[in-house]
Amino acid sequence: MIRALWTAATGMEAQQLNMDVIANNLANVNSTGFKKSRADFQDILYQTVKMAGATAEGTEVPTGIQVGLGSKVAAVQKVFTVGDFRQTGNDLDVAIEGVGFFGVTLPDGSEGYTRAGAFKKDSTGRMVTSDGYPLFPEVVIPENATKISISQSGTVEVLQDGNGTPTEVGSISLVRFSNPAGLSSLGRNTYAETNTSGAPITGTPGSEGYGAISQGFLEGSNVNIMEEMVNMIAGQRAYEVNSKAIKTADEMLAMINQLVR
Repeated sequence: MIRALWTAATGMEAQQLNMDVIANNLANVNSTGFKKSRADFQDILYQTVKMAGATAEGTEVPTGIQVGLGSKVAAVQKVFTVGDFRQTGNDLDVAIEGVGFFGVTLPDGSEGYTRAGAFKKDSTGRMVTSDGYPLFPEVVIPENATKISISQSGTVEVLQDGNGTPTEVGSISLVRFSNPAGLSSLGRNTYAETNTSGAPITGTPGSEGYGAISQGFLEGSNVNIMEEMVNMIAGQRAYEVNSKAIKTADEMLAMINQLVR
């Protein structure tokens, strides 16, 4: 019964972390380019009371006795399914139709990766994220640009005052990874490379293995509110039933204490 107390406690702790993950998903339901997370559970150690295959009184024990000691969260995995697109009409809003990330330069000089294509211009005309991280490779929009055009292959062209011919000012490249779930979340819709994500592979939007770019659109969060609400209810009930297991074990211990009186 003491073992049951600790076993049920591990279940409550695991479900508490699961609720933290669900809450973060719901909090970011309107975050541009946000990718939801999923908690994966697994059982933990087992106490072997009788070994399977052991010999007892001349016969072989077919199954043995093993008592599990609870559960834990084995991983919290990012799910990189594509979110819904919404049209904005903004020339600097771009969405990726498929696989890929935009590369950005972080304040420490390292490279980060994002799916949020809500770009702006800084004081020098560079295309930057909402936090001021410049696109990598840099794309600089001239000050006298009157119209910005971004093709599906990432080519950025502008119309300038007094010139009716489009001028190419740069191109947007995309990056993909062999294991995007292994990326490290930095916050601000930005990820960093890790050993498990694999090295970044740069390519042209719309080419084989990379999504095309859609100008004037933004990719929304891939969080499904109804799915998260169902997961929340299931997690709440699992937490509740583990708490009842603790209460039941406590009541059984109380009965034992009364027997010795």
